[in-house]
Amino acid sequence: MKSDSLKIGVIGAGVFGNYHAGKCAAHPRHDFVGIFDPDHKRVREVAKRHKTRAFDNCNTLLSEVDAVIIACVAVHHGPIAIAALKAGRHVFVEKPIADSLKSAQTMVRLAKGNNLVLQVGHQERFVARAIGLDSTPKQPTKITATRFGPVSQRGTDVSVTLDLMTHDLDMAMWLMGEPPTSVDGESLCVYSDTPDAARAKLVFSGGATAHLEASRCEDDPDRVMRIDYPDGYVRIDFVNKTFEDTTGYGFNKDFADHPLAQDSLGAGTSAFTSSILDGTPVAVSGQDGLNALEVALKIDGRLS
Repeated sequence: MKSDSLKIGVIGAGVFGNYHAGKCAAHPRHDFVGIFDPDHKRVREVAKRHKTRAFDNCNTLLSEVDAVIIACVAVHHGPIAIAALKAGRHVFVEKPIADSLKSAQTMVRLAKGNNLVLQVGHQERFVARAIGLDSTPKQPTKITATRFGPVSQRGTDVSVTLDLMTHDLDMAMWLMGEPPTSVDGESLCVYSDTPDAARAKLVFSGGATAHLEASRCEDDPDRVMRIDYPDGYVRIDFVNKTFEDTTGYGFNKDFADHPLAQDSLGAGTSAFTSSILDGTPVAVSGQDGLNALEVALKIDGRLS
């Protein structure tokens, strides 16, 4: 697609829909057509805040845009994305890509078959790029990550594995360069009808491992990843944006000041726009999102 402007809309006027709407409204290459949400009062408030149009019908919005950002409740990601892709629209879908493997597979197939951009919102990759983790001379030998958050009703339509751990699942596979050869894990319900705590061990083809924990039952947020390499380790605190480095690989110690880390959501929006208008590679592909979903479902015992 060759153009200087992208007609774009946002689906979902909740917390993340509001964030995405702000990025769309501020983007120099966006014609921000509007935002849809079934909550009429909320969508009008968000539309007014970002000086765009409120839509009461999702299909009407789809008929007026080239692309959509899907930031609604996770269980609706798949059906809405499939409808958008069938309508010939490019799709940026927040994580998880969907809550079922069938939906995610259909999304990937439609995007490929219709030559459409399908990007998934695993934004931690942009922080990792600010650090320089995408250009290391050697692959990790072990990854250990914890991703804890406080009790919240937001996101409990899906498991903590799909809601929080999915970030670290994606990061581990991206850094290792492949999906795991084996997955061992478990998740359990604590206060909601979907699992609120989970742990997993992933083993990769060369023997490297990833040990992950996620919980939305803690007092305070805690999101730390340690990556062991043959020459040392890196320990990243994603909440405080600090890290320790013993590798000698020349990682960016001031990564917190890098634009990709300061505004990873905006970086994702810009990457999506560039993929559509300029043909740049998709930052986080639908297949990447599908891989993370498949591993998450195995941890939750929903896939054998």
